[in-house]
Amino acid sequence: MAPFGLVTASVGLLARSFNVFTCTSTLARVTHAAYRNPVKCLSTEASGPPKRPLNGYMRYVLQQKPVIVSQNPELKHVEAIRKLAQEWKLMRPEQKQPFEDAFLREKEQFKIDLQQYLAQLTPAELEQQVLEKRQRKAKRKAFRKKREATVMGKPKRPRTAFNIFMSEHFVEAKGENTQAKMKTLLGDWKKLFGNQKQVYAQLAEDDKIRYKNEITSWEDHMMEIGRGDLLRDKTLVSQRRKAAEAEKAKKKKREAAKKLAAAKAKSRTVKKTKSTVTRVVKKTKKT
Repeated sequence: MAPFGLVTASVGLLARSFNVFTCTSTLARVTHAAYRNPVKCLSTEASGPPKRPLNGYMRYVLQQKPVIVSQNPELKHVEAIRKLAQEWKLMRPEQKQPFEDAFLREKEQFKIDLQQYLAQLTPAELEQQVLEKRQRKAKRKAFRKKREATVMGKPKRPRTAFNIFMSEHFVEAKGENTQAKMKTLLGDWKKLFGNQKQVYAQLAEDDKIRYKNEITSWEDHMMEIGRGDLLRDKTLVSQRRKAAEAEKAKKKKREAAKKLAAAKAKSRTVKKTKSTVTRVVKKTKKT
């Protein structure tokens, strides 16, 4: 029986491989267009914003990748990119210069195109551009955070009852591929009686407890090593709320102490005044 983690890892690996392949294909088409038009690296539609030119490293990769692949047909995309990255790192500055110069030339053209594009936008369209840029930035930040958290050993989220059922019966499920097997398993899951599903529901509850304990321990460790930025959003919100409540309590305590000090000072002043009045009265009586 295939563990659910193994299944998801395989699917994730396939997705990453597909992403690398599609990204490389896109960059190859871009480079072909660049050779046809040396002024602009990337052609843009009239209604869309100009795209940023490729930097020197990306130009080198797109130029050399076909050579690497033709010489090593068995080499995977990721391995080819890794090999080219190492070559770029070892290259002398004068070897990198042609690629960097091409980037700088097209960067200047990009700035001109961008100014022309922004000049024709309405205020509403400009605001939409800013919003989309902010959303893209937030998405990249969330992706980097998730990747770093995984590298730092963040515990896997708890599995649902169906996830556990699927991991136990995946191998023997009918279907030629993963999608077909999952469809079959979903149908089998719907046919189960309530008491049969309850077994998996209890396992899911146990997994929730496991996750809660592990994530608490992991987040405490992240705080100890100074990586509080990797904590879950709800944990960060909870910490900020507790910090705000603690600060509020300290403020109330300071105000209470201030009032108490003012009351004591007033009491001392009253006593001093009474004492002074008493002495004056006594002195007056003697005279």
